[in-house]
Amino acid sequence: MILRIVAWVAGVGLAGAMAAALLLGVALATAYPNLPKIDSLIDYRPKLPMRIISAEGTLLGEFGEERRNYLSIREIPKVMQDAVLAIEDSRFYEHGGIDYRGALRAALGNLREARSQGASTITMQVARNFYLSTEKTLTRKIYEILLSLKIESQLSKQQILEVYMNQIYLGQRAYGFAAASEIYFGKPLKDITVAEAAMLAGLPKAPSAYNPISNRTRAEQRQRYIIERMRENGFISAEQHDQALAQPLKYHPARSNSSHAGYVAETARQLIFAQYGDDAYTRGLNVHLSVRAEDQAVAYRALRRAILDFERRKTYRGPEAYVDLPKDQQGIDTRAAEALEDHPDNDELRSAVVTQAAPKKVTALLQSGESISITGSGLRNVSTALSDKAPPKVQIRPGAVIRVSKDSRNEWSIGQLPEVEGAFVSLDPYTGEIRALVGGFDYAKNKFNHVTQAWRQPGSSFKPFIYSAALEKGIGPATVVDDAPLFFDADATGSQPWEPKNYDGQFEGPMSLRRGLAKSKNMVSIRVLEHVGPAFAQDWVSRFGFEPEKHPAYLTMALGAGTVTPMQMASAYSVFANGGHRVNPMLITRVTDNRGRILAQTQPVPLDDSMRVITARNAFMMDSLLQEITRSGTAARAQSTLKRPDLYGKTGTTNDSNDAWFAGFQPSLVAVVWVGYDQPRKLGDRETGGGLALPVWIEYMAQALRGVAVNEIAPPEGVTNVGGEWYYSENANGEGVSTLGIASHAPDAASAPTEERKSILDLFRN
Repeated sequence: MILRIVAWVAGVGLAGAMAAALLLGVALATAYPNLPKIDSLIDYRPKLPMRIISAEGTLLGEFGEERRNYLSIREIPKVMQDAVLAIEDSRFYEHGGIDYRGALRAALGNLREARSQGASTITMQVARNFYLSTEKTLTRKIYEILLSLKIESQLSKQQILEVYMNQIYLGQRAYGFAAASEIYFGKPLKDITVAEAAMLAGLPKAPSAYNPISNRTRAEQRQRYIIERMRENGFISAEQHDQALAQPLKYHPARSNSSHAGYVAETARQLIFAQYGDDAYTRGLNVHLSVRAEDQAVAYRALRRAILDFERRKTYRGPEAYVDLPKDQQGIDTRAAEALEDHPDNDELRSAVVTQAAPKKVTALLQSGESISITGSGLRNVSTALSDKAPPKVQIRPGAVIRVSKDSRNEWSIGQLPEVEGAFVSLDPYTGEIRALVGGFDYAKNKFNHVTQAWRQPGSSFKPFIYSAALEKGIGPATVVDDAPLFFDADATGSQPWEPKNYDGQFEGPMSLRRGLAKSKNMVSIRVLEHVGPAFAQDWVSRFGFEPEKHPAYLTMALGAGTVTPMQMASAYSVFANGGHRVNPMLITRVTDNRGRILAQTQPVPLDDSMRVITARNAFMMDSLLQEITRSGTAARAQSTLKRPDLYGKTGTTNDSNDAWFAGFQPSLVAVVWVGYDQPRKLGDRETGGGLALPVWIEYMAQALRGVAVNEIAPPEGVTNVGGEWYYSENANGEGVSTLGIASHAPDAASAPTEERKSILDLFRN
């Protein structure tokens, strides 16, 4: 073996003379037994990232420093292996780890100043990458040779090539060719073409220098050379050679997540990290979720559209920044590109630098360098900002950094990044499996998950839980309740005197409970809670998963004065949807290792009496009331748009329109929408749950319920229909509460002092 090494040293001219090489022999003979063990190669376990996968198998997210998708050598297509061998080690299957002929050829080639050629075999690269530093010294090279020989003596050629093709760094945080194929071309390695394989094969030499994203010209030159090498080595035919050279490559510069599941992936990551710790990022765990990628994408787009529509109704706040532009065009392009690095595109909201600005036309440069023009309706929302009299911080002028997007007619318009936030969550009411979760407008912009972390006042969307309690106190849908003014002193409210009002400002007198809830009459809800008793109601709502301490036992609870999260609301509405059972939300269905072996699995628990929190007839009666809301009440748009009767839900808008909600379901799917500012403030006088949140719910359900048969909830035992209205059977003959609060609380005009009335809070409305 020593003679083989000496021959190689002499062949590449590193020792200079055989005498010097022979002196090295003694050192080599001593060094070989002291080489490190190669157990890490024999039992190769690369660092594999955690992969978050949807119910259909779509990759939703990836966590770990190294992007890698490990494939056995049998799974790596031959064209990819051939491309690598052609450029890195064409005699790989012929030599024993050291290619003496190749080394001599490389040395002679370099002396002739031809293409720079290396003498390292694939085995030598494996030895270097696993065990040695990158310093270019004779000692390091000798150890590399020795290790290569040792590797070849203990591993098969197939094993060595498998390790190499999974371990080698290829830029963009990609380790191995499987990951690189997905990152650079957005496709699995099994679908790679000759041209694409040649491009990837050029990366090991210098991933930054031959990166097709940042150095396309240089990368394509090396790709063409590798295609020539593949032809010379007989790996491809002349026809394949010509086709590969002619194929235009479509790059995938940044792995896009078309499902926009940032919040979902992060939630899953936190759950897995809590169990596995730092190993979660290196073990190659595949985390399978109940989320459906298609539903997730629809939910993201629907919530985003509603928020952007809301933003267009607001006053333009001005450009995000201003930059000084040079006079020459090349300098403008460079300066604009530099400025936009700090203002990246936000999905369809593109960032741009204004180069010319006038009341009727604005010209701007995009991050890509494309120049666009905005005219006509595209300037409608920013007309005041184009005036010479506009405040300096609002004015659109050359150098302004703005946001632009294309409208339905494919024309550019100027907009702005929203300040308002939102949340959406849907789940299966029978299993608790989450189908979609959008925690905010954009995960990259704000990682706070509003579905699970935002404690907000639910407003009128909380009323159904108070009405559920009322059913147990003899009140029914036909009970007549007085929609008349009310006044309460501080003792009754627990804080300040209170003279609540209805959202529409109108008092309509006696009406049925059904009608009162459908129209979201606050006076009706307050009288109901007063009859039930705040303490009883506080205890009752805990059945649905609400925390009693967050819902103080005062009459303001009737209008949703407590705090909830959207996830809590989705779980609570599931009780109505599934007939009275409480199920816990579930996101992760199973965890497997990189070989597909199941490490953990969660099976939905079948509903049984141990999970029942309200009776089936209570749930049905509430379903009937919630269905009326989507038929003729504040959410009538739901049934009229989706053209199906099996829809149930409730709108909600809180004090001064700080929060807008819609919570509802079809028997197979619950969905909750919330819109509001992170720091609570008024959305607007005319902004309601029905106007802001309901359209998101409708758009999502239109997709999610496609092909789902109409399924109205059937009446259980214990309820009776009399004259078209539902009653508990024992109340069908006039038992129970028939009227409530008729003229019992109408305040006298002088019942509260004038100054006191001015300080009374109009807390909550529809």
